[in-house]
Amino acid sequence: MAEPAVPRRRSPAEGLLEGSHLRELSFLAQAELRVDAEEADAASRMAEQFLGCPLPGPGRATGHGTPYVLWSGPGRYLVVDSEATGRGLCAGLSAALGGEYGRLCAAVADLSAQRTVLELSGPDAEEVLARGCPMDLHPREFGTGSYAQTVIGKAAVGLHRTGAPGPSGGATAFRILVRASFAEYLARLLTDAAADVRGTRAGAVV
Repeated sequence: MAEPAVPRRRSPAEGLLEGSHLRELSFLAQAELRVDAEEADAASRMAEQFLGCPLPGPGRATGHGTPYVLWSGPGRYLVVDSEATGRGLCAGLSAALGGEYGRLCAAVADLSAQRTVLELSGPDAEEVLARGCPMDLHPREFGTGSYAQTVIGKAAVGLHRTGAPGPSGGATAFRILVRASFAEYLARLLTDAAADVRGTRAGAVV
């Protein structure tokens, strides 16, 4: 008897994004780490041995790629990794901080299934985001490595700038962390905003 087919896993924004400037980074492992604020320094040293980067300070991100860590509030961090499962990432963090009966008062939760990550890049990225985001996104105010929790349209998101133009080169790029239930809404909003920006610029040239 043939084995029953296993349903293919679908990402929250699958089939909604086109082009190289807006894409979904699907199925990333995402783990929330909570520690007592008074133990943040000790937790950072212990977590760094596992993650390869320290825990960030307010409004910042640390790490380059896999994994990286985002500051979500006092004693709260979001760890994102493309080379691990959510369960594996949580297990590794728990072990690094001393396990269930460890030395620190820490809690780790797997959020991988709840969220997805969209990446927006290119010279129009700031203008596209500005159509729905109230933040000042100029690199002087929100530079590379910055992270904030904000809104785009009606979607609550985490916004991480991963690149900005400068004298030594570089390109504008953002990663947008959004709940899976809002992924379709946000993908369509950003796609429409990008088309609107392109149309506005084409009209200005004419």
